[in-house]
Amino acid sequence: MHSSFRTLTLVASMSAAGLLAACGGGGGETSTPAPGTLGVSLTDAPSCGYDAVNVTVRAVRVHQSSSAGENEGGWSDITLPVPRKINLLDLTNGVLETLGETSLPAGHYTQLRLVLDPNNGNSKANSIVLTTTPTNTTEISLDTPSAVQSGIKLNGQFEVVSGQRVDVVLDFDACKSIVTKGNGGYALKPVINIIPTVLNGIDGYVNPALLSSNVSVSAQQNGTIIRATVPDANGKFTLARLAPGNYDVVITADSRATAVIGTVPVVSTSSRVDVSTSAAPINLLASATRKIDGTVSLTPTSTTAVAYVAAQQTFAAGPRVTVKYRGADIADGTYSLANLPIAAPQYGVYSPTLPIALTTQTTTTPGTGKYQVTASATGYTTKTITSVDLTTADQAGVDFALVP
Repeated sequence: MHSSFRTLTLVASMSAAGLLAACGGGGGETSTPAPGTLGVSLTDAPSCGYDAVNVTVRAVRVHQSSSAGENEGGWSDITLPVPRKINLLDLTNGVLETLGETSLPAGHYTQLRLVLDPNNGNSKANSIVLTTTPTNTTEISLDTPSAVQSGIKLNGQFEVVSGQRVDVVLDFDACKSIVTKGNGGYALKPVINIIPTVLNGIDGYVNPALLSSNVSVSAQQNGTIIRATVPDANGKFTLARLAPGNYDVVITADSRATAVIGTVPVVSTSSRVDVSTSAAPINLLASATRKIDGTVSLTPTSTTAVAYVAAQQTFAAGPRVTVKYRGADIADGTYSLANLPIAAPQYGVYSPTLPIALTTQTTTTPGTGKYQVTASATGYTTKTITSVDLTTADQAGVDFALVP
C-alpha cells in the first residue's frame, strides 16, 4: 500500500564476528579476511484498493559498482530454488518475506537488482487481483519492464564487513508501482525507497468497525508519505522502520472524514511510540465523498516517467497532508482521485497521554470540502492547482501539463 508518495528498501543490521586467519607461503603469515553474509527480505505498503498484488521473484543480484552492466563480472547472486510468487499485500505492518542469503566478499556495495520472472503466455507471474462483482474476482497480468530479465536496478549502498552479516529489505511500494495503461491494462513501474535499520516506528489502533472501508494509515512529513500500511484484523497498525524525526499520522477510509495526529515523535532507530490503544481506538466520522478527474500530459513525452497526482489539505495551525494520490495512466495520462471526503477533517497534536483528542477543523486550506491538487513526475516541474471545490459536485477536467 506508500514514497510518498507500497518501493524497494535497504535495511542494514550487523552481528559481530571475527576474522579468519590463514598461513601464506614462504614461511610468512598472512591473513585473509573472512567473507560476510548478505540476507535479503521483501516487505510492502498498501496497494490502492487491489485485492492482491503478486510478483514472482527469481533472484537478487548485487555488485560493488553502481554502473556495472548485467553481463560484467563481479556479480554475486541469491537465486531462489524455485521462483516464488508473493502477494505483497501479505507483507504490511512490517512483516517480512525472507528471500535468502549468500556469502559475499567484504566491501562496499552500491547496486542491487531484483530479478522477477516474466509473464509467459497464460502464466501470470506478476499480476493484480480485482473484485469484478460482489462474488467474483479476476487476476490481471501486469506488463513488466524489460528490466525484469536482467533485474530491476536499485542504487543503494550497504557495507559487507568481514565475518559479519548485513540484511537488505526490499520495500515494494505497490500503490505507486502499479499504473494503468489504457484499455483495462496494468503495468509494473517499480518504485524504490531506502529505510532505516531496525523495527521501530509508530503503533496504534483504529476502530475495527472501519475495516471494511479500505482504511489506510500513513506517516507523512510535509505532505510526503514516508511509510504507509493497513490495519490488521484487530484494527492494529504499525508504521515500521522510520528515521528519527517528527511525523504526521494520517488515517483515511471510504465514506469517512480524514483524521490526523500531528507531530508524532520517533526519537531513535529503536523507539516505538503509541498513538492509540485497543481500548480507545481512532474513529473516523462519516462523510459524503466526491472525486477529482483529469489528465496529466508530459512534454516531452516519456516511456518511463510516471506522473502522480495528490489531493492535499493544510491545517490552520498544523501540517499539510496528502489525503489521496494515484498514478496517471501511462497511455493517455488520465487519473481519478475517488472517495475524497467533503466533511471537515479531525486533527490533534500528539501527546504521550492517551487517548489523543481529535477535534473537527473548519479552517483548513483551501477550505472544508476543497483540495489543493499537485501533479509531479521525475524530471518534470511539479505543478499545483491551489483550490478544487468538491462541496457541491465532483470535479472533472482538472488537468496538468508538466514540462522539465
